[in-house]
Amino acid sequence: MKIKKIELYQQDLPYSGGVYTLSGGREYRSFDASFVRIETDTGLEGWGESTPFGSTYIAAHALGARAGISEIAPYLLERDPRQVDRMNDAMDEALVGHNHAKSAIDLALWDVFGKSVNMPVCELLGGSTGQRLPVISSIYAGSPEDMRARVADHRARGYLGHSVKIGAMDHEGGPALDAERIAACLADRQPGEFFLVDANGGLTPETALRMLRMLPDGLDFVLEAPCRTWRETLSLRQRCPVPIAVDELVQLDEDVAQIAAQDLADGIGLKVSKAGGLTHGRRHRDICLASGLTMSVQDTVGSTIAFSAIAHLGATVPQRHLRCILDCRDMMSIETAQFDAPVEQGGVIVPDAPGLGITVNRDLMGDPLAKWEA
Repeated sequence: MKIKKIELYQQDLPYSGGVYTLSGGREYRSFDASFVRIETDTGLEGWGESTPFGSTYIAAHALGARAGISEIAPYLLERDPRQVDRMNDAMDEALVGHNHAKSAIDLALWDVFGKSVNMPVCELLGGSTGQRLPVISSIYAGSPEDMRARVADHRARGYLGHSVKIGAMDHEGGPALDAERIAACLADRQPGEFFLVDANGGLTPETALRMLRMLPDGLDFVLEAPCRTWRETLSLRQRCPVPIAVDELVQLDEDVAQIAAQDLADGIGLKVSKAGGLTHGRRHRDICLASGLTMSVQDTVGSTIAFSAIAHLGATVPQRHLRCILDCRDMMSIETAQFDAPVEQGGVIVPDAPGLGITVNRDLMGDPLAKWEA
C-alpha cells in the first residue's frame, strides 16, 4: 500500500459558548482548523485534524500548521502509511519540530492503518480497556457564580470531570478571585467527580501560593499547568500542598521523561496535537504508565475528528491512570464528522468501527486548499 494523494482543507470552528476566556486576558471566539486527507493506491482514505488554540497558547498557530503540512506532504508520497513510526521519521527529516503540523498527518495515517486491517485505532495502539471513558468539561474563566452554573450544566449532561480555568491578574482580582472561582465550582461537588483547576501557565509561584492559602480546607482538585516555565513549576512543586499536573510544558517525549526524572508533577495533560499525533501520544502514555503518572487525554481544541483521536488513545489507558478525556465536540458549533460515541453514564465508549471510526462531512469541507499527488 502506498500514498498517492494528500489533500489539505481549512475550516473555521466557531466556539459554541460565544467567548472563551483564558488567563492573561486571552479570548477566543473561533478556532482555525486544518484537516488532512490521505488517499492510498488501494482507494482507502484517512483523515486527521490540527486545531491550535490560537497563536498565544503554545508555539503553534494555524497558518504555521498549514505551512508545515505543505513542507512535509511531498516527502510522504509513495510511502506505506501503515508504517507509522517510519512515517514520523520521514516527517522529522522533512521538517524539524512543528508538532501541530505533523499531528494532522499522523492521525490520517492511523485512520488508514486501522481501515486497512479492519480494526479500530485503539486496538492498534495497544487495545481498548473496554471501560467507559469519563469526559471532562472546559469551564472558561468568568465570575464565580457563572462558572458554578456552567459546571452544574455540564454535570446535568453527564460530565464527571470539570476543567476550571483560572489565572486572574492582580488588577482583575488576582488570587482572591481565583480562590472564589475554585470554591464556587467545587461547592456542589458530587461523589465520583474530578476537578482540574487549570491556570494555563498564568500563575507565578507567588500568586499560586497566595491563592492556595485563601482556599477553604478540604477541597479536592488537581492544579494543572500553574506556571509558564519549568523553573517556576519546580519552585511551586516544592511548596505546593495539592497535586500538580503539567500541560503546556509537555510537548516532546523527553519532556515526559524529565517530569518523571525530576518529580516535577503527579500527572500530565496528554494533548494529542501538542505531542505531534497518536504515534508520539502513545509514547507519552507509556512513559507515564512506567512512571506512575496519571493522565487526562485531551487536545488543544478541535472538532469531532480531533475528538475521535482523543477517545481512541484514552481507551488504551488503564483506569487507574486515566482521569478523564476532553470532549472537544462540546466546544464547537459545527460538526465536521459523525462519531458514534454519545456521552452516557458519565462517559463514552469508542465505537467498534475501523480506523478512527468517523464519517467526515465532505460537503462542509468544500474544496481542498492544496493537494499533492504521486
